[in-house]
Amino acid sequence: MNPITLLLLVFVSLLIINVPIAVSIGMSMIVYAMATGGITLTFLAKNMYTTCDSFPLMAVPFFILAGAVMEGGGLSKRLVDFCESLVGHFTGGLAIVSVITCMFFGAISGSSPATVAAIGAIMIPSMVEKGYDKKFAVALVAAAGMLGVIIPPSIPMVMYGIAANASIGGVFLGGISAGLICGLSLIVVAVYYCRKNGYSGNGESFSLRKVWITFKNAIWALLVPVIILGGIYGGIFTPTEAASVAVVYGFIAGVFIYKELDIRNLFTKALSESAVTVGSVLILVSTATILSKVFVLEGVPQRMAMFINSISDNIYVIMILINLLLLVVGCVMETAAAILILAPILYPIVQAYGIGPIHFGVMMVVNLAIGMLTPPVGVNLFVATGIGQIQFVDLVKKILPFIAVLMIALAIIIFIPAVTEFLPTLLGY
Repeated sequence: MNPITLLLLVFVSLLIINVPIAVSIGMSMIVYAMATGGITLTFLAKNMYTTCDSFPLMAVPFFILAGAVMEGGGLSKRLVDFCESLVGHFTGGLAIVSVITCMFFGAISGSSPATVAAIGAIMIPSMVEKGYDKKFAVALVAAAGMLGVIIPPSIPMVMYGIAANASIGGVFLGGISAGLICGLSLIVVAVYYCRKNGYSGNGESFSLRKVWITFKNAIWALLVPVIILGGIYGGIFTPTEAASVAVVYGFIAGVFIYKELDIRNLFTKALSESAVTVGSVLILVSTATILSKVFVLEGVPQRMAMFINSISDNIYVIMILINLLLLVVGCVMETAAAILILAPILYPIVQAYGIGPIHFGVMMVVNLAIGMLTPPVGVNLFVATGIGQIQFVDLVKKILPFIAVLMIALAIIIFIPAVTEFLPTLLGY
């Protein structure tokens, strides 16, 4: 049997019986090593260690911890209040607030599930209290939560930068415009639905005084993306150092300014939950990176390129085929694993046609972020159902319009490179 066929057969078989993806990759690699002799178990162990011994990769645990600290420190509640003072009086105002707040919190946490959990816990009960359909409210927050990995900082973008040897700062910049397009698309659908069903605003008139008060209360939360992104692009610190700055800033704001971050909860909840998340992520990173190296050794990228080129040499057709592949993969595979495995394989294919690493990286992250909204893996769906207490099937039905409009936004990002490359080019990336 072909070595790659054996490897994939073991991998898929383990996934089918619900073995965690990182363990599935590791076990399939062990079977491959023992069956072929192409690599040794010592090679696997050493590479798992050296993969995690990476300075850029340190940004991941720090951003995860920063999101947990800021979620417990009262920053999300103040962001919601500020956004509601701006647009809460419009028709469907709370729906708009949900999307905008997810964009702001995404610029803090870098995580999609964290964004759904933090904003959903506040906005879903608020929308239900104002008469919104509960299923719609849960679906909206689940969909808007995907902005958490598009608006920088973004953990999947860090993963892509490592896997494709691309500028993380440049991909972050490309994610800003992509996130705005996706967020605007969700707002359009939400407002249409609210008008159709007669959901009015919060019943309050617009008040500059309220805007000013909520702005002052939220200023420390609003400064987080300014400090992180301003520091990166101002050359003050790297993305990894920015992540550690975000942790310290979130701790100071939560404990000494907002005074809502309990030190005991910090150790028993934020640190422990972050440690568990980081542990699973690093195991996944180490195994998936080795898998991508084996694919390179076996010539998989070249075979994939030959197969795609045999279908068509038109760049638009190739981009469509690659994105269809990513959409399918996003339905069944965790985002970080998909990026680490597929980015080294797929990017050389599109690079030959002049597609830049920033454009492809943003496209890939947006595509796989949509996978967070699609069963069976769709992590946002499971987080949202837990918060909203609704049936999974009901949520899937309600989220379909949001997925449809996000597909349109993805098409714009794919076929208009200037959308993602304008800001990076402007700032010299």
